[in-house]
Amino acid sequence: MEDLASACVELGIQAVDLLPRAEWDVARKHGLTLTVVSGPTSIAEGLNRKESHDAIEAKFKVMVEDAAAAKAHSIIVFSGNRKGMADDEGAENCIIGLNRIKKYAEDKGILVVMELLNSKVNHADYMCDKSAWGVKVVKAVNSPYVKLLYDIYHMQIMEGDVIRTIRENHQWFGHYHTGGNPGRNEIDSSQELYYPAIAKAIADTGYQGYFAHEFVPKRDPLTSLAEAVQICNV
Repeated sequence: MEDLASACVELGIQAVDLLPRAEWDVARKHGLTLTVVSGPTSIAEGLNRKESHDAIEAKFKVMVEDAAAAKAHSIIVFSGNRKGMADDEGAENCIIGLNRIKKYAEDKGILVVMELLNSKVNHADYMCDKSAWGVKVVKAVNSPYVKLLYDIYHMQIMEGDVIRTIRENHQWFGHYHTGGNPGRNEIDSSQELYYPAIAKAIADTGYQGYFAHEFVPKRDPLTSLAEAVQICNV
């Protein structure tokens, strides 16, 4: 973690995503902001089950305090898997659950982001797998501190049309993840997404948040990370 944090600073990276709690202090020592930190749900077990809301709220109250103390930017949550539940019912349940935790986030100034993930390749049965479904949920919650994490890799797999989706829905997106497709590897010319245009489209919306690299490098990780920074520097 020390080596990664030092390299990030040298590359001009300002923040780091999804660190284990034990590594927060190392990142902060190097001046890196904690962007997305772990929340009270898992990918499979999330906000779409009302019977889980009491436990989620109790965990969130503690987690948001820790996040605020560490000056983190946001906390991640997940919809959960369908397990036979209709998408409309799941959306309503997620809205109820997010409404229960949003006041804690608003009071602490911590953004809550629900991640859009693909259910075709990586996360079978995951409910929040389409932009329109996620937008419906966060629009209904109607809080500046509850938005979507738009993962470009995942949404390329599920629906494509990435730049148009960003332009039409950017006000509901609070964070972005990169990744090459197919394979979730380097975001260079070896794959089908053209990240310079995607990064420019995001910048053109006036976005002021974070754009995080979440790919699996096939070669030296820091070489690939440096290249990704350059590709997305628009």
